[in-house]
Amino acid sequence: MTITLIIVGKTDSKHLDMLINDYRKRLSFFVKFETVIIPDLKKRKNMETALQKDKEGQLILSKISPSDFVVLLDENGVEHTSTKFSSWLQKRMNSGLKNLVFVIGGPYGFSPEVYQRANQKLALSKMTFSHQMIRLFFTEQLYRAFTILKNLPYHHE
Repeated sequence: MTITLIIVGKTDSKHLDMLINDYRKRLSFFVKFETVIIPDLKKRKNMETALQKDKEGQLILSKISPSDFVVLLDENGVEHTSTKFSSWLQKRMNSGLKNLVFVIGGPYGFSPEVYQRANQKLALSKMTFSHQMIRLFFTEQLYRAFTILKNLPYHHE
């Protein structure tokens, strides 16, 4: 199975990017992990929110195949503990999926078409974090899930 993380916009902070890349490397021991970056829209500051979400949505959907299992990282999604998330991940792997796609949207969320295409929504917290930080938090949690599944000494209860 391949896990793909689709992100709208590049990571602005070199420090965050360095940490994210550390977890990407760690993940490579467990799974094929890819990151797809949707470039920031040009002239988006002058764009209405709905139009921005629509244009970002079109770009997101262009990166998704019909057979992909798509999970939106969304504040209204299901919340899991780290161990529950690892169990959820194991079920997806056992189901024979070829590509599990997680999506971090732009600053205003997702277009209705992206919500319609999604198979599930996942919330990392009820709190609001910057899209830059979510990238790090998610890659760390994904790594944590694999260490739980492999009984490695990273996660403590």
